[in-house]
Amino acid sequence: MEKLLEVEDLTKTFTLGSVLSRVKITAVDDISFYIKPAEIFALAGESGCGKTTTARIIMGFDHASAGTIIHGGKKEAKNEKVWFTEGIQAIFQDPFGTFNPLREVERYFFETIQNYKLAKSKQEAIARIDAKLRLVGLTYEDLAGKYPSEFSGGQLQRISIARALLTDPKLIIADEPVSMVDASLRMSIVNLFKKLRDELGVSVLYITHDLATAYYVCDRIAIMFRGDIVEMGTVEQVLMTPKHPYTQLLRASIPEADTSRRWQGEIKLSDTETDEYLRQGCRFAGRCPLVMDVCRTTTPPDVIVEGAHVSCHLYADYANS
Repeated sequence: MEKLLEVEDLTKTFTLGSVLSRVKITAVDDISFYIKPAEIFALAGESGCGKTTTARIIMGFDHASAGTIIHGGKKEAKNEKVWFTEGIQAIFQDPFGTFNPLREVERYFFETIQNYKLAKSKQEAIARIDAKLRLVGLTYEDLAGKYPSEFSGGQLQRISIARALLTDPKLIIADEPVSMVDASLRMSIVNLFKKLRDELGVSVLYITHDLATAYYVCDRIAIMFRGDIVEMGTVEQVLMTPKHPYTQLLRASIPEADTSRRWQGEIKLSDTETDEYLRQGCRFAGRCPLVMDVCRTTTPPDVIVEGAHVSCHLYADYANS
């Protein structure tokens, strides 16, 4: 099976506090996953679960404490900007934060073309910019001479995607790309990702806390909790028949248009985020409705249950099957 990106045993540890009271937090704890060509893969979970830290390491914005990243069969070297040398581009959460409000938007496109030496003349550059903008439903005339304040959030996010496409990347890392876009425009953005996958063969690492859009747009998904991947498989396996109690909780929290079905569960928030990161055994034990004694002392095994990877003591018998 061909793999575009491989993340193997990735770990990232931060040190918090003063000299006399330092605490080490493992924000990403020995995780592994891969992304295939022309695939949309989601890293999903609540805020603070480690998904953005993982993306920052892949892009080269941060360094891993341990582990390996392989892109196109080539291991990532230290101090090497993978998004520049290996055809990876990024789209960030806040479309208004991507662009300087005092600069014309088109200047970002021309700078990218100049940095990558993508055109020999201004006319050739404009033609390339226009072609990429048309992929997202815009044209060069739509943005020529305009500033970020003259566009909506949805338009700016589409412009960000077009700019990322200038270099013909094989992988786009999209960090919460629709969380700050109006609900009415979110589907247009995620449909763009499907179009890029199906028509251009572009892969997308889709980072989100929104399971509804993840289910709609993604091929496979990994659910993260406090630095661990607790469940991973196809979106059908993970979101329609969730195995891990945390995934089940997330699935049950998705709003449905059915007034007869009301939220009956109870979420415990007695532990702080730091407490959960420092917990021995399963980090979800403090919230889990199915917690056992072993959960509080022993790290759960990673087993395959009905085709999905699950890290939970409830399925320990599968480790020996």
